[in-house]
Amino acid sequence: MLQKYKEITVKKLEEYFDEYSLNSSYSKIIWDSMRYTTLLDGKRLRAIMCLEVANLFGAKLENAIPCACALEIMHAYSLIHDDLPCMDNDDLRRGKATNHKVFGEAIAVLAGDALISFGAQLLIDKLSGNCSSDVVIDVVRDYLNTAGAMGIVAGQVADIEAENKKIDFDNLKYIHKYKTGTLFNCSITMGAKIAGVKTHVLNRLKEYADNFGILFQVYDDIIDCTLSTSELGKTAGKDEISNKLTYVSAFGLDKAKNIFYSLIQRNHDILNELKISSDVFNDIEEMLVKRIK
Repeated sequence: MLQKYKEITVKKLEEYFDEYSLNSSYSKIIWDSMRYTTLLDGKRLRAIMCLEVANLFGAKLENAIPCACALEIMHAYSLIHDDLPCMDNDDLRRGKATNHKVFGEAIAVLAGDALISFGAQLLIDKLSGNCSSDVVIDVVRDYLNTAGAMGIVAGQVADIEAENKKIDFDNLKYIHKYKTGTLFNCSITMGAKIAGVKTHVLNRLKEYADNFGILFQVYDDIIDCTLSTSELGKTAGKDEISNKLTYVSAFGLDKAKNIFYSLIQRNHDILNELKISSDVFNDIEEMLVKRIK
């Protein structure tokens, strides 16, 4: 199912880009830039997790697909902006030239901006008629909160403010919660709301998502210092070069790995308590574990 979810998401993203860019000849370069980063080959974890939660709790897949696509669009915006010279200044993303290297900085900034609104537009256009207006409004609110100053932007600002400074671990956790974790939380929350899960189940799923956001960041910190640039698809060792506080620099490689595995176990416990069995979530964990050296 993991591969099926990925293929469904990519196919639908291509269809949406074709549909909405059809009569946009004057701004073609913006659509090309938006499409470029969104459709770069990636794991599609956020879309997959959204679709799996929706499926586990009985939602129709076609109702969850716009959410999955909007999440990947939001992720693409965050990658474009994160790679800019004024941010993390990276030349590679998913093994290809970053957006600003292909289209220039100005177009890259505008493409990121346009992707934010495009994702919200998709949710409104494609969910209306299939879901109740209350659900549509709730999902769009989650999307916009995650994309903006209460989500990804908050994490990015905190990350910029922390550059070349000694920060404490609480600050680091804040950066990771909003720069990385909030999008995973939104992914699982969207899938759950499309399926109409009860509040107590939603709260436990959010806890799972928060844990996953942390473990994914720990994973990212580990592979940044253990894998090569060609293995990563982006510049290796940037955290150390930038003198950033990471789980590895704070605790050492071995303890960072222990934290990673303990978070996986905690999430297993949450799913067991909810009486949920998911091969997809197991496959995602296995995929991450295989890259930990």
